[in-house]
Parts: sequence; C-alpha cells; structure tokens
Amino acid sequence: MNWSTFDDFIKKELIDDGAYNDITTNAIIEESSKSTADIIAKEDGIIAGIGIFKRVFEIFKGAEAEFTISDGSKVKKGEIIGRVFGSTHSILSGERTALNLMQILSGIATTTSNLNKRLEGTGVKLLDTRKTTPGMRLLEKYAVKIGGGYNHRFGLSDGILIKDNHIDAAYGITNAVNLARNNSSFVRKIEVETETLDEVSEALNAKADIIMLDNMDVETIKKAVKLINKRALIEVSGNITFENIREKAVPGVDYISSGMLTHSFNVLDISMKNLRNEK
Repeated sequence: MNWSTFDDFIKKELIDDGAYNDITTNAIIEESSKSTADIIAKEDGIIAGIGIFKRVFEIFKGAEAEFTISDGSKVKKGEIIGRVFGSTHSILSGERTALNLMQILSGIATTTSNLNKRLEGTGVKLLDTRKTTPGMRLLEKYAVKIGGGYNHRFGLSDGILIKDNHIDAAYGITNAVNLARNNSSFVRKIEVETETLDEVSEALNAKADIIMLDNMDVETIKKAVKLINKRALIEVSGNITFENIREKAVPGVDYISSGMLTHSFNVLDISMKNLRNEK
C-alpha cells in the first residue's frame, strides 16, 4: 500500500482536529520538548493501519512512530505494540488523528477475522460491500483484506451488479441482463440480485454469471443452490450476522457478502500512554 496516496485525506483530518493550533499543548509544552510514548492495545484484536499511523507523523513532522508488529498481527489486551518519539508537540497534537485511523481499520480487520472464522471449512469466501465511510473506502477495504476477507467492487465502475432498482427501471431481469450484455465489454461478468426463486430462474435463463441470493432464509438458499446447479456463481447477502453466517454457508455457495464489515464493526481500542520526557 502506498500510504502517501492518503496525504490529502490525512491533512484534512489533522485540520479537522485542530492539530495545527493545539492551544492546550501550545500553552503548557515548550517547543524544544522531546518525549517518547507507548502505543498500547487495550483489547484483543487484529491490527491494521500501521502505515497510515506512521504517515500521520511523517506529514505532521517532528515525531516518528515505530512498531514491534505488522498489519495482520494478533494482539492482546495491554500489549505494547509500538512507540512514538520526537517532538512532544507533534506527539500530543497528532495523537488523536493517528489513533482514530488505526482504531477504525483494526476494528474492521478484527470484525472480518472473527466473522471469517465462522466460515472455516466451508470453502465460502467472505466479501465486503460498498457500505463504507465516505472518503475511507480504500482504507476500509484494505482492512478487510488484512482481516482475511475479500473485496467486492471498489466502486460502480468495477463490475456489473444489477440490483432491485435497476431491475425495476429496466422492466425486469431479462431485459436488464440483455441490456448490460449488449452495452458493456464482453469481458465483464454480470451479477444479478435476486430475492425469490422465480427471480433466480429468470436470472439463470438470462445467463447471468453470478447470482446474488438476497435476504433469503436457509431453506430458500438450499433450493436456489439446487436450482442453479453450478450454472452460475452464487453470492449470499443480506442481514448476515455472527449467529447466522455459518448456516447460510450452504454447500454450493461461493461467496457471502456482509456490509457489517465496514458499517457495523466495533472500533478496536488502542491508546497512547506512558509519555516520558527525554533529557
């Protein structure tokens, strides 16, 4: 990952937090002060975003961060995972922006890893969605991969996914698929979202490459898998939870996608503590 790609985004976050006019630090800390602070995991999880954390201080200047672990590492509550050292002003003023970003990405990686564990042995791949935080899609999808998941489309220009509103606007699945096939490159796969077995049949007859089974219960998923009979790839989606993901990983399903990876995750608690003044 080229973390400099996010420089403009990081600068906006620093400005949003008032890091360039930290009146508390400016009032009580001498400009020449140097310090070191520990970065501590306050709960178990998977770390992601070390590069973006470091980049915050490279942009803000005056301090550096180094870690004893790498993205994808499992950490335990209370574990010291790195340190920040250099200008006390830079450490204190850049702290929150750096921590916010790494906490979010680590939360996504941890949620992805935990959900993915429930799919072990099924052969089903866990996918993310486009339900991401505005401005953070690339970062959040990176975190999904760190957590062991796979990326679905990055954006609308990446793949053809005919959803319910497209179907309504095109007067049906068959017409929508035919239009997509006639008006796009032949190398593009066509995915169709279905909500009933009748829609699955229509998508099959239209020769969709991928059929999404949206918000179907387990018994309907089983019937759909039997109906499709390997004539298209199968993605299951809609209201996926820790409790139901395993039973929805019916044999024959290729993918399960879940928006919760990037919109309903718990942020991983990470803090900067034990600041020590350097002589």
